[in-house]
Amino acid sequence: MDPSGLEEPATARPMKERHSSLRNVAAVGLGNALEFYDFITFSFFAIQIGHCFFPESRTSHGLLYALATFGVGFLTRPLGGVVIGMYGDRVGRKPAMVLSFALMGGSILGLVLTPSYAQIGVAAPILLVTFRLLQGFALGGEVGPSTAFLVEAAPPHRRGFYVSLQSMTQDLAVLAAGVIGFVLTALLAPAALDAWGWRVALLIGTAVVPVGLYLRHRLPETLLDAERLASTPAERHVPVRVIVLAILLLMAAIIYIYGLDYITTYAQDSLRMSTALAFGATVVIGLCAVVADPLSGLLSDRIGRRPVVLGAVVILVLLLVPAYMAMTELRNVSVVYAVIAILALLQAFLTAPALVAITESLPKAVRSGALATIYAVATSLFGGSTQFAIKALTDLTGSPLAPAWYMTLAVLIGGIAMTLMHETAPIKKGLAPDH
Repeated sequence: MDPSGLEEPATARPMKERHSSLRNVAAVGLGNALEFYDFITFSFFAIQIGHCFFPESRTSHGLLYALATFGVGFLTRPLGGVVIGMYGDRVGRKPAMVLSFALMGGSILGLVLTPSYAQIGVAAPILLVTFRLLQGFALGGEVGPSTAFLVEAAPPHRRGFYVSLQSMTQDLAVLAAGVIGFVLTALLAPAALDAWGWRVALLIGTAVVPVGLYLRHRLPETLLDAERLASTPAERHVPVRVIVLAILLLMAAIIYIYGLDYITTYAQDSLRMSTALAFGATVVIGLCAVVADPLSGLLSDRIGRRPVVLGAVVILVLLLVPAYMAMTELRNVSVVYAVIAILALLQAFLTAPALVAITESLPKAVRSGALATIYAVATSLFGGSTQFAIKALTDLTGSPLAPAWYMTLAVLIGGIAMTLMHETAPIKKGLAPDH
C-alpha cells in the first residue's frame, strides 16, 4: 500500500464531491489567509511596534527587541503542531482547523487591545509576548490539518494545484497586509503609526474571524472513521529520513519566505526608503506570488515536484546576491521593485511544490500531526530567527548583502534535500491523468 494512502483513482470520486471540492479549498484558503495576514502584519510593523512597546530604544536595539518578540511566536509552534495536528488525526481535519482559527482570532484581538508601555509599563511587553505565544500555538496547528485536507480533497493529479492555492491565499494575505500598510503609512503621521496605526492593520484581520469560522464549520470531513480506526502501526510509521529531509526543505522555503518578507523593514532600515515605498515593495511581493503560486502547482502536477523546486533553487543560488547588490548600489525604487518582483515569482516555484511533496510522503493516518509537527519545528528553528538573524548579521558585518548570503545558503541546503527525496507526483509514478 502506498504510504500516502491516496492512490484512490479520481474516477472513484462522486461527481458531486469533485465539483464541490474547489469551493471547499476556497473556504480553507480564506481561513488560512486570515491567520497568516495577522501573523505577518506583525513583522511588517516591527518598527512601529518596537516604538510602542520598547520606547527606551528607538534605534536598532528597539527594532531588535520587536523582531525578537516576532520570533517568540515561533516557540510555541511545535506544541501547537503536536496538540492540534494530532487532534486533526484523532478527531478530524475540520475540528482542528476550527480550533486553530478561533485561537488565532482571540490572540490577535488581545494583542490589538494591549496598552502601550507608556500606559502600563513593563506589563505591556509581557502581555505582548503572551499573546504572541498563543498566536504561535494556533498557527503551529494550522498548516498540518489544512494541508492534509487539501491533499485529501484533491483529485490525485491536481494535488499540486490545490496545495498551491493554499500558498496563493497566504500570499494574498501578504498582499493585503502590504496594501493596508501602504495606505496607513501614506495617510498617518509616524507618531500616529506608532500609537495606533499598526493596531488598525491587525484589527482588520480580526474583523473577518466570524466569516472564517462560519466557512470552516461548513466544510466536509476528509478523514473517515473507517480510515482512522483501520490504520496499522506500519501505516502510521514516518521514516526518519523523510522527517530530516522535510525539515531541511522547509527550512529553505521558510528562510526564503521570511527573508523576502523582511524587505519592508530592510528597505527602511538599510536602503533608507520611506515607509510608504517600503510597503509598496510588499505589495509587489504579494501580487507576483499570487500569480505564480497556481502556475507552480500546475507545473509540478505536469512534470513533477523535484524538477520545479530544483529549477528554482539553481536560479536563486545564482541570482540572490547580484539582485541585492543591484538594490543596494542603485537604491532606485524601480530597481528595488523589479528585483523583488523576480524574487517573489521564484518563491512560488520553490515553496508550493516542496510542501505538496512533503505532504504526499506522509501516511494519511498521521498526516495532519506529522506535517504540523515537522512544519512547526522547521518554522520555530528557522522562521522565528530569520529576520532577527538578518538584522543582526547586517549590523555585525556592516554589509547590506547579508540577507542575500543568508538566503542563498538556506536555498542551497534545501536543494540538496530535494535531490535526496523521492518524487511523489502521480504523473511520475505512471498513473493515468485525471480527466
